[in-house]
Amino acid sequence: MQIKVDLLKYEKELYKKNINVIAGVDEVGRGPLVGPVVAAAVILPKNYKLEGLTDSKKLSEKKRNQYYEILKKEALAIGVGVIDAKTIDEINIYEASKLAMKEALKNLSITPEHVLIDAMKLDINIPSTSIIHGDALSLSIAAASVIAKVTRDEMMYELHKKYPEYHFDQHKGYPTKLHIECLKKYGPLKNYRFTYKPVRDLIEKGEEVYEKQTV
Repeated sequence: MQIKVDLLKYEKELYKKNINVIAGVDEVGRGPLVGPVVAAAVILPKNYKLEGLTDSKKLSEKKRNQYYEILKKEALAIGVGVIDAKTIDEINIYEASKLAMKEALKNLSITPEHVLIDAMKLDINIPSTSIIHGDALSLSIAAASVIAKVTRDEMMYELHKKYPEYHFDQHKGYPTKLHIECLKKYGPLKNYRFTYKPVRDLIEKGEEVYEKQTV
């Protein structure tokens, strides 16, 4: 029998200390070969409930989109941080992920009293708690994971409209068999991550970068 996780466990511990304005933070897009890493920060109403909301990776795209629309209406504040591929190449994906999270927090319209972060530790001037697998253990972080995932997927759909031959609508930039085949056939676009091995290998072989501007 599956044990039901109380997704407000961490939030409730903070409520007991009279801390009510809590932001959950998560990022998506560490693994893709192309495009940005995207983070979201979400502040939910106190004792908020949304049945079925959990880690975005465990949800179907249809469900994610449904929760995204609900959260846009019902969250007290949402901030998004986007760090592009060029910066990822310059400072590495780990540092870029942290930067995206900080940007997301900065873009909140309300300053949180405490921040719940998925796995990472952030150097910020707000008290914070890092939770391993936080997107499956905290409702605030789960909400952030959905906002970040849907936001990034939308960017990939936009890229697909410009370059349908790369099938970004299917693989969302992740290094699937289809994506690697397209990459080898058409070469990397300007917003690929050139430090990532499959892309770097092609560049080292003398593959030209497709110079058209991309999102």
